[in-house]
Amino acid sequence: MPAQVTERQYQGRVHERSRQLMSAWMAALGRAEAEGVPTGALMISGNCVELLRACHILPLFPEVTALQNAIRHKSLPLILKAEQAGYSSDNCAYVKADIGLFLEGGMGPGKPIPFPTITVCNYVGCNVYVKWFEHLADVSGSKLFMLDVPFARTPEPSEADIRYVVSQLKELIALCESVSGRKFDIDYLREILGHAARAEEGYARCKHLTKHQPAPFDSYFDSINMMGPINVLRGTREAAEFFDEAVQEFEEMVAHGLGPLSEERFRTVIEGPPPYPYYKNFRNLFTRWGAVAVQSTYSTVGGIWEWGFRHDPARPLESIAAQMLRENLTNRSIVARYGQIRRYVEE
Repeated sequence: MPAQVTERQYQGRVHERSRQLMSAWMAALGRAEAEGVPTGALMISGNCVELLRACHILPLFPEVTALQNAIRHKSLPLILKAEQAGYSSDNCAYVKADIGLFLEGGMGPGKPIPFPTITVCNYVGCNVYVKWFEHLADVSGSKLFMLDVPFARTPEPSEADIRYVVSQLKELIALCESVSGRKFDIDYLREILGHAARAEEGYARCKHLTKHQPAPFDSYFDSINMMGPINVLRGTREAAEFFDEAVQEFEEMVAHGLGPLSEERFRTVIEGPPPYPYYKNFRNLFTRWGAVAVQSTYSTVGGIWEWGFRHDPARPLESIAAQMLRENLTNRSIVARYGQIRRYVEE
């Protein structure tokens, strides 16, 4: 009988630094209302977080707080609260957990979450997103901005599509200026995009390292430690420095032939998100079989950085628009998503 595969105690600097950064972000959100800092609700996939940062608006992500509550087993009362308010029992639990949170006054995973000052809906994925953010704006009393991102109809976005999104970004800038009371500075946005591109490069290098055997980390379960910084903190110096450290740590693991398990028996590619309320138990299923995910589509929900796209400080608004159009996982066709999985398998 083969030896039992176990999970190594390998969580090092990456795991701890990610925890610190995300805790600091949550703490900043908790202080925002008292300090008079405007906040903006955004979606993860294909967002324009760099633009909000440049407008001195602290981003908050309803999807992130919903999953953090789920992984802490705190979602059920919030879901029931939303159902009491009229949400159907078969409606998306992501939505209900978030709306229930704000109906309860915004008490998040151990920290208070402020009602957003503005709510930016970059329509992606499904119609539920539109109604989710419309209701969030209604519940919170925030200003709602609907940013229409055309679905990807060709491998590359057309110039007309980019101009269309850029025109909306300019409207969003005007709204942000009125909310923050501060003038938009294009050079400050360029600085932020430079930090974003550096973080994107680091994340891509980490993802490419899983081509080694054994992979230095699980690209499905461990990527959550990097998805926070790349999606929530993108555009900050702290996120860029985090990925410099992550690359160094994972390269060291590759050099020493170390991976997340005592033995890597199977290499998998996984589609879709994990069941967050049962995250650890779900991971244990794979651990017992010695299965390590060497790629996953979920880890690219905010952008497929490993295929070369980087925000360009020389074309600030245009590159943000291109990212929202091209690198938005949920904006891509089923055929394109199949191609992504196939490429992962072949590489």
